[in-house]
Amino acid sequence: MEDVKSTRDLTLAGGLKVLHAAIAAAERIGQPMCIAVVDRGGNMIASARMDGSKALSVISAANKARTAALSGEPTGGAHADVEIQIALASEGRWTNLIGGLPIRVGGAIVGAVAAGSGNGTQDLAVVRAGAAAIEGADMFEGFVPMGAEDTGIVRGSHPDKVRG
Repeated sequence: MEDVKSTRDLTLAGGLKVLHAAIAAAERIGQPMCIAVVDRGGNMIASARMDGSKALSVISAANKARTAALSGEPTGGAHADVEIQIALASEGRWTNLIGGLPIRVGGAIVGAVAAGSGNGTQDLAVVRAGAAAIEGADMFEGFVPMGAEDTGIVRGSHPDKVRG
């Protein structure tokens, strides 16, 4: 049995490629963003706050990226009924806001990218463009947001249920 295992991490060069691709996507849609890129351990590699983006989105983008890297899942996928409990249990280090995407290559999480300042759809589009800068990165095409931020979910109910 080995005492040390080999790991795969996003490099600074890779992180900058992701950041620049995400910035280009935000510019194309005309939505200034705060963007964060982290390694697989949730440590910041690169970040930017575009002119005109929301100042507090610097914090939420960093939290989204950290959450995506450490969970290995896109943010916004937890059901709205549990998101507050999970955030409290993790001392606020976990977020369910849409816009954090793990960067998975060949089945291994190598880092994550997140964006904030747009709506969830815009944030997700920008991070997918960023992740696509890494050859072979999974785009999580089947991901469906389930959090309170998704306008189809109302706490304690489901959009398919009829209210009386």
